[in-house]
Amino acid sequence: MGKALIFERWNSGAFGWHMGPLAGGALPIVARIYNAFRPAREPAMHEFLLPSPTPHWRPRLVLCLLAWLVFAAPNARAQSQSQTQGQEPDYAALAQTWARSTLAQSPPDANVRLRMEVTAGALDSRLRLAPCGNVEAYLPPGARLWGHGRVGLRCVDGMARWNVSVPVTVRALGNAWVVRGQVLAGSPVTQNDVVQAEVDWAEDSSPVLVDPALWLGQTASRTLSSGQVLRQGVVRPTQVFQAGTQVRVVAEGPGFQVSSDAQALAAGVVGQSTRVRMDNGRITSGTVLDARTVRIDL
Repeated sequence: MGKALIFERWNSGAFGWHMGPLAGGALPIVARIYNAFRPAREPAMHEFLLPSPTPHWRPRLVLCLLAWLVFAAPNARAQSQSQTQGQEPDYAALAQTWARSTLAQSPPDANVRLRMEVTAGALDSRLRLAPCGNVEAYLPPGARLWGHGRVGLRCVDGMARWNVSVPVTVRALGNAWVVRGQVLAGSPVTQNDVVQAEVDWAEDSSPVLVDPALWLGQTASRTLSSGQVLRQGVVRPTQVFQAGTQVRVVAEGPGFQVSSDAQALAAGVVGQSTRVRMDNGRITSGTVLDARTVRIDL
């Protein structure tokens, strides 16, 4: 046989050598290693052309193959894994796009103009999801696109049906009433105590008090600090009289109105119901209008 042997003949096992899966990627590297250390009298090894398998250079070829397995193979596997990971779909972007589209179609508050912002986190890096032809996004039961939440992703067209969720943060930016300085607990909230500013409505689940009638003149239920948003629960109606106070009861009906004196049997809070005892001893309930008046609807 001549001085050279075609690679296919070598890999076919004509000399008892089978390079198998190493042939495609290993041979160019093995050739370079072999050529770097071969004696001058030995023929050079080319990527697709091997010298005759004479016995005295076979050990060196084996050493070259072992060197490739130790140093080059791990790098090749890492590169292959990196390429595979880079081809995975961007599930965070899919969840973010779906959430933005859903919020655009169904705003959380149709009566208030809010600027919605959505950011999505990453899936657990330990997850290895099977390829899927169609990934469907959905809102998990009990979840809402408000503040910190999650968007579900499920594979509906693939060899393996999987279901995962992506963390998302939704911000709803809009004007609201915020405390200018500090309001002590039990103090009434006045117009001078607040100012309008753009805030994130979704930072808290409690509704924002947009209408001044919902907070003006009411009492701070706890100490309010500067920059705090007026939300449901931070103020309560102000108590205007105590039990035992003499009040005026106004009874209204279709086409008539009568009034009489009575004694309050409980504390009175504007807009809330209280019980009073009339001069004739009768006990009835009515709505507190102010510090001296209770209305009874007949």
